Amino acid sequence: MNVLIVHAHPEPRSFNAAMKNLAADLLREQGHEVMVSDLHAQGFNPVATANDFGTRADAEYLVYALEQRHNHGNGTLAADIWVELDRIKWADLIIFNFPIYWFGMPAIMKGWIDRVFVSGYCYGGKRIYDRGGLKGKKAMLSISLGGQRHMFGPGAVHGELATLLQPIQRGMLAYVGLEVLPPFVAYHVPYISDSDRRDYLEQFRQHLLTLHQLPALEFPSLEDFDDTLRPRNAL
Repeated sequence: MNVLIVHAHPEPRSFNAAMKNLAADLLREQGHEVMVSDLHAQGFNPVATANDFGTRADAEYLVYALEQRHNHGNGTLAADIWVELDRIKWADLIIFNFPIYWFGMPAIMKGWIDRVFVSGYCYGGKRIYDRGGLKGKKAMLSISLGGQRHMFGPGAVHGELATLLQPIQRGMLAYVGLEVLPPFVAYHVPYISDSDRRDYLEQFRQHLLTLHQLPALEFPSLEDFDDTLRPRNAL
């Protein structure tokens, strides 16, 4: 299996970096091929601009997704986008490794999604969800949180974790056709003991060892929708 780890944390000695290193080492020990996109170490540019395109379908007005399609077809995307897109094409599994900031992913990783999930290849038109361009590949989140476990759930102060993660797991990963595995979540990481962090790393190890057993999360199938994307069973 080819595994791409997309990692976003500015501190190389962080817990998230330890998670990234553990995943890379363990998966390689199991015989998998692993590549790492360490976005901060690479100095990845997260800002989507017209500079991402070597040619323009419309030089007067920028529609970013349409220019992605045009430039992907012409082979004229920016070089750093091609590097990451080639890694996506290579990967069977993509692990997104990051801390939760403000109920979402860090800006550098969101920028990676914006620029690298290229319209015309990863998605486009009705090539979404189980017809998306990345169908046949898997994805998983490995994340850390500042909040405690009891702060997430029905009636909890922050609400349900699945709701918090929906824009990522549904709106980004499942949307482009990725089969999304259950996330690994480490709670309250900045405030717990080193022993507790080691316990989380061991739990993460076990999570990775059972990847082949994890049932995928459920997301829409376009078979359940008509040509206008209205539910077929709507009254």
